Amino acid sequence: MALRAAGRQSLVDSVVEQLRAQLAEGEWEVGDRVPTEHALAEQLQVGRNTVREAVRVLVHAGMLQSRQGEGTFVVSTTDPAEVMRGVRRAGIRDVLELRIALEAEGARLAALRHSPDDLRRMRAALESLEAFGQAGERPADGHHELHAAQDLEFHTAVVEAAHNAALSATYGWFSSSVRDSLVASLGDREVPSIVPADHRALVDAIASGDPAAAEAAARALLEAPKRAIEALLATG
Repeated sequence: MALRAAGRQSLVDSVVEQLRAQLAEGEWEVGDRVPTEHALAEQLQVGRNTVREAVRVLVHAGMLQSRQGEGTFVVSTTDPAEVMRGVRRAGIRDVLELRIALEAEGARLAALRHSPDDLRRMRAALESLEAFGQAGERPADGHHELHAAQDLEFHTAVVEAAHNAALSATYGWFSSSVRDSLVASLGDREVPSIVPADHRALVDAIASGDPAAAEAAARALLEAPKRAIEALLATG
């Protein structure tokens, strides 16, 4: 399938988008070698330098790989940056539901695999949360980001105690959306504030080595804000 000719403005961006679309649509499979710079330049009616820059962008994005003397090959048909942009555009309820899925499984695995260092990290993060404010208290204006960062450190410690590299990487990649949703929630008085006692119950469940109890505690911790968000959306 020939690629449509790129326009005159933002040529590199235009070529990047067209190549990304071709990859997503299955024009080339993972492992395939893409056409040469010369062939792509002719198809797109642009200069080879423009194609070269566009290919570099997709190599940096992790979709293509250049091999010296062999050509350029497809390593992924999905652009991780585009996936991240989709998550960033998601609403607070969507982010919260994904949090529950990741953190509940993280807690379950953490109960089975945690180390003494993992528990120390969770408890240190919990102490920071408890020092910040008691249950039911809401951080003063201007402190929302700090409070969100402390809460995120606790949940990150839980997930990383699962000792699952893929889960940790996914949660780390997702953490900026978690932080944004936390900051938004802390600024909304109709959403319950962070309750340290619920976090302590989660640590205790993980420390007990009971995966079912740990998963249940992780879900319970996020259940109140989930209900509040759903109620706000229903009346909005």
